[in-house]
Amino acid sequence: MINKQSLWFLTLFSLILVLSVYYITMPNELLLTNNSQYSSTDKDKDKNSDSESNATVTIEESELLVAMRVSLDEERLQMMDELKEQLTNSETTVDEKNNAYEQLRYLNQIQGAEEKLEEKIKKNFQLNSFVKIDNNQIKVVVAAKEHDSVLANNIMRSIQEEYQEKMYITVQFEK
Repeated sequence: MINKQSLWFLTLFSLILVLSVYYITMPNELLLTNNSQYSSTDKDKDKNSDSESNATVTIEESELLVAMRVSLDEERLQMMDELKEQLTNSETTVDEKNNAYEQLRYLNQIQGAEEKLEEKIKKNFQLNSFVKIDNNQIKVVVAAKEHDSVLANNIMRSIQEEYQEKMYITVQFEK
């Protein structure tokens, strides 16, 4: 039988264990001390370093890109809803359900690939873009002021690097 002393020990030990796991998994920002505890020289150093490192680039997305993305998302959501309806319908056959499931997986894979390509274009070329994949055709709309054939060629090459088979890539510039 467990006596009171053992029970208290187990309770406190489990509490310490839970708190230590919480402390270890806590983000570093929460562990920093309050800013009011810094000395005035530390505050001056922080202000100077913030003003120097505050040179961030903000890129606003074109209205056309947003409209294209919303249109594609609505189209895909409608297709996914229809496929999910087929999956949940009790009157559909097993083959139809398998086909609907495979189409759902394919749509999710395409969506992930499009997001990956958009991130790659943003990272490599610092440009906002819209990517639409349709089988072996990839349509890229880039928000850029200049229509540069060298840039378009570089974008096409960077996208083709992601695929083993030949893809038909079109790049369109939009102001």
